[in-house]
Amino acid sequence: MRIAELCPYSLSVPGGVQGQVIALTRAMRRLGHEVDIIAPSDALPSTESVRNIGSSIRIPANGSRAPVGISPRALARTASMVRDGGYELIHIHEPFAPGPSLVGLAAAKVPVAGTFHRHGVTIPYKVLGWALSGFGNRLELRFAVSVDAMLTARSVFGGQYQVVGNGVDLQAFDISPVWPKENPTVLFIGRHEHRKGLEALIEAFMGIRDQDLTCWIAGDGPQTSYLRSLTSTDSRIVWLGRISDAEAMARMKAADVLCAPSLYGESFGVVLLEGLAAGSVVVATDIAGYRGVARDNIEAILVPPNDVALLRNAIVRALSTDEFVNSLRENGRRRALEFSIENLAKLYLDSFSNLVT
Repeated sequence: MRIAELCPYSLSVPGGVQGQVIALTRAMRRLGHEVDIIAPSDALPSTESVRNIGSSIRIPANGSRAPVGISPRALARTASMVRDGGYELIHIHEPFAPGPSLVGLAAAKVPVAGTFHRHGVTIPYKVLGWALSGFGNRLELRFAVSVDAMLTARSVFGGQYQVVGNGVDLQAFDISPVWPKENPTVLFIGRHEHRKGLEALIEAFMGIRDQDLTCWIAGDGPQTSYLRSLTSTDSRIVWLGRISDAEAMARMKAADVLCAPSLYGESFGVVLLEGLAAGSVVVATDIAGYRGVARDNIEAILVPPNDVALLRNAIVRALSTDEFVNSLRENGRRRALEFSIENLAKLYLDSFSNLVT
């Protein structure tokens, strides 16, 4: 099949949706299908499989700021690529997101499938749903990455959804090198904004008095300057800035603990899946989007959001080398296998083939 994976968010900005689109495209291409990504990108050039519609603009979305390609030029390019690309099916991620998704939905002359990632209903989102209700019949297949994402989409747009989860590229982790390190290490990867809970992790880590520990903090965001000021007296905390996917995988394989302290707004914990695949011990918050990925005391240690004391205790426990921690690593790898990106690609392709043939 010739398929377009349409992503409204810039591929040059790290994000869960973008990562899934890239991994899914690679897996489908490995399975012998012609798959392109249509998406904005602020830095990455167009390649054999990426058709760049142009730069993005940050707009508020679900407690964050999403890098969406909404310039007139980007929208015009989206319509042209969707309409004239010779595709048999268009797969749109966040199909009702402003910008490329809606334009692609309107321009498509072939079957359209949509995957919903968002968790959480706001008043603007409800208004958007009412305004776009007429577009719903354009989607011949609707998927959601979690039960929470399904409930969010259904409450706003109606319709029936298949919950498919997200996937992790195990092959990429298997061949990735391991980043060099000197000490036991805790890793955070994510945007530096309130809902990601990084301040709680910093406070928890700084309360651990072991001087032979390191905390790597990757990413950036609106809170970076403020959070860095909190750590100026602790040389154990290393600020990495934005890192490449390859470096992220190598650091995950090196890290003893992958910490995801988000407070809310996560429909699915892709970063947890990646930590499990890399062999890190995952310490995360006990929120709905994460509970569907890793189970407490089976594949991960889950603690209440914003509870610094319990988060600190969980990190200390995860840094030990006892039988419990070894079982977390073993169970985590098995759990990651359940979410293989190859399995997810086959699931999508089986559904797509029913529309195309």
